[in-house]
Amino acid sequence: MRKLLVAEGHEVIDATDGLEGVRAALTQRPDLVLVDLNIPGLDGYEVTLRLRGEASLGSVPIVAITAEGDRDTSFAVGCDGFIEKPIDGRSFGALVRQFLSGHREPYTSSADATGERLRVQSQRIVAHLEQKVAELSAANDRLREVERLRTEFYRNISHELATPLTPIVGYLRMLLDEELGSLNKPQTKAMRAMDDCVRRLRSTLDNLIDVTGLETGRMRFNHREYDFLDTIRRAVAAYADTFAERHINVLEETPRGPLPAYGDSERLARAVSQILDNAGKFTPPGGTVGICVRVLESHYEVLIADSGPGVPPERADRVFDPFYQVDGSPTRAHGGVGVGLAIARRVARGLGGDVRVTAGATVEGSYLTGAAFWITVAQRAPTVVVDAASETGRVIQ
Repeated sequence: MRKLLVAEGHEVIDATDGLEGVRAALTQRPDLVLVDLNIPGLDGYEVTLRLRGEASLGSVPIVAITAEGDRDTSFAVGCDGFIEKPIDGRSFGALVRQFLSGHREPYTSSADATGERLRVQSQRIVAHLEQKVAELSAANDRLREVERLRTEFYRNISHELATPLTPIVGYLRMLLDEELGSLNKPQTKAMRAMDDCVRRLRSTLDNLIDVTGLETGRMRFNHREYDFLDTIRRAVAAYADTFAERHINVLEETPRGPLPAYGDSERLARAVSQILDNAGKFTPPGGTVGICVRVLESHYEVLIADSGPGVPPERADRVFDPFYQVDGSPTRAHGGVGVGLAIARRVARGLGGDVRVTAGATVEGSYLTGAAFWITVAQRAPTVVVDAASETGRVIQ
């Protein structure tokens, strides 16, 4: 049919199933629709009913082409013509031209007969939809099971890897401190390189443990009195060497301390570190990272902004999803597994606040055009008690 129609000078758009055909008709606005009745997805009757419900396609002729379909049902659902297969190649082009010029095949049937055909067709559509709903429900159940198994896998593998890593960390520290004997300079250099790698590995495992706690609603918080400003300063100081190595200028705008708070200072420090790590990765050498601490009415806020490329607006919410990365390809320029920002948001919410990202912010009078992450936490964070049976949280002020 395509060869015959192209030879006649027509532009032909193919669709391999009913759903694709409906989408093509709604977007391309064709002059004529030729529909096979026995097609997957939606059959030809369902496609015709769907297209006849579109006012913009009301005048477009729809012609059924089939070897097995019913002529009367085709006209009852809205077809303007009926062509049986095999088609006659000699007359097919002329027949198409007739439909394009306004020809419609006459069709007469009693209202009762037409209604009965529509009723039967409606029953078929309902049965079809029921089957699709059952298939989708089964697929959804499988996805939930896969998600549960994935979460269990991350939790188990994280703990399995963390267990043998603990003595490695301990013995490396003993060697570096020369508790097991003195080291020469090459040995010390090698040990420091190993220690750096082990620290990064331990940080990744801790993140995976945290993200499984995040997904199951079992992330634990150890609340106590602490100094918010001191916690932020310690987190920033931990990245001083990293920023210096990349020649990144650091701007700090902070009030006078102390800033007393009640919550989990260790969790907060890790959340801030996640965002500082993100800023360090995406800020180019010679760029700037700004940290600003503000006191709100009942919350504290810390802004971490950078002069990197920023976050595309359409992805501003997705960057907080676990394992999502703006550039998730294996050849991406930056490391990580894509869980840091998700953990930071969950920690902030567990401390009575939140994390959001905007494009650009001002720190110390300098406008930084990259990503700006705003972290707020309550000055007195609520205590969350997790119900292990239902995994729901009850907040106790």
